[in-house]
Amino acid sequence: MSSVAPPPATTHGDPAPRPAVPTARARADAAVRLGALGALWSGALLVTYWWAAGGGLLDLGGWRSGLTSLGRLAGLVGSELLLVQVLLMARIPLLEGAFGQDRLARIHRWVGFCSFDLVLAHAVLITWGYAAGSLTAVPGTFWQVLTHDPTWLLAVLGTACLVAVVVTSTRAARRKLRYESWHLVHLWAYLGVGLALPHQLLTGQEFTSSPGRTVFWWGLWGAALLSVLVWRIGVPLVRNLRHDVRVSSVVPEAPGVVSVYMTGRDLHLLPVEAGQFMGFRFLAGRGWTRSNPFSLSAAPDGRSLRITVREVGDGSARLRHLAPGTRVLVEGPHGRLTARARTRRKVALIGAGVGVTPLRALAEGLDHTPGEVVLLQRYRDRPLFEWEFGVLAAERGLRVVDLPGRRRAPGSWLGEGAPPLDDVALLRRWLPDVAEHDVYVCGPRGWAADVRRTALAAGVPPEQLHVEEFAW
Repeated sequence: MSSVAPPPATTHGDPAPRPAVPTARARADAAVRLGALGALWSGALLVTYWWAAGGGLLDLGGWRSGLTSLGRLAGLVGSELLLVQVLLMARIPLLEGAFGQDRLARIHRWVGFCSFDLVLAHAVLITWGYAAGSLTAVPGTFWQVLTHDPTWLLAVLGTACLVAVVVTSTRAARRKLRYESWHLVHLWAYLGVGLALPHQLLTGQEFTSSPGRTVFWWGLWGAALLSVLVWRIGVPLVRNLRHDVRVSSVVPEAPGVVSVYMTGRDLHLLPVEAGQFMGFRFLAGRGWTRSNPFSLSAAPDGRSLRITVREVGDGSARLRHLAPGTRVLVEGPHGRLTARARTRRKVALIGAGVGVTPLRALAEGLDHTPGEVVLLQRYRDRPLFEWEFGVLAAERGLRVVDLPGRRRAPGSWLGEGAPPLDDVALLRRWLPDVAEHDVYVCGPRGWAADVRRTALAAGVPPEQLHVEEFAW
């Protein structure tokens, strides 16, 4: 079934002018992204310059000195990237607003792999250099240094923590791990970075050989530590004490899907927008220590919050049995799938399955006139929020296009019930002016990638495409 709202009624005379889309935040976010990426590269170039100015290039002329020199360079850049990792996921509002947490997570992941490789290269090259360039002498030299320098032992323990984090961050490992287990292991990264600090500051001459270098490294360490204490610990603690969020009811929406309604004190002070997600810990029975990310499925009204969840794991399956009054600890909000990213009056919302939840909130929360917002919803058996979307269609002119059925072919984001045309042609058929829309996409990773590819092929500029994947 395709539920399509009628076109807005025409009136005599000139139509009232439509308000302009506020784009100041989008422009400011673009400036922040440019500045942050510039700072990342500038930091790497700065420590490389210090290495070169300290004789690093000259040391490359000898085999032993060259190994040690390259080891120092790997350690410098690796250390800087380790701290950048912490800053990327410290929940700093300026960065989260500009990038979105999913994009920050992708950058964090690649920075993490690079920093880990450099830290390992640092250990191997330095030890090889200390062993006078003899590969067979490396194990004995490593043991000798390890037993005579306590800071090396701390660094090795820190590296072991990072190994656990990196191994469990590979896609093969994540497919076999529960989100809760992966998240717990991932916290070891903080321990790994902390254990490396004494080794860096006590044995690394590049860290302390000049006031400028000392200020840079202590400033970077201080910024990372302060960001974690404030945004990962302090702000969530204060918000939970202030708002006292509790479950008010649990309502089944479809087989295996429930909505959880929550209330609290002064929720109008919680800086959450339609389209965002939050971390939730429900203090009921086992698993209360684990935070799970869920998108809001209704625009926040200052009095209540609602999430809609498909039962796919231990954490989500327990939600059906939550009792009214259960205390809820919240973290966030996170995500940039909001009006913040909007640059056009016209908006297309494209979602699949439970991925439609943030789009349901956006459809309600966006400022729009009849006909400016269209929702394309793909589902297998029954669409979520069918009645609610019908109300939004009748009252606010939301246009709804249902896309039922299983995916019709690999690489296609459409269902079996779609007309026999390719994905790009169908998107243009439903939205002839699709390039004039901001396109918001939410769903499984592979499906979202297919939608992104289709939208780009249909002429949507990359800056008007806003994608959030249901993946970790």
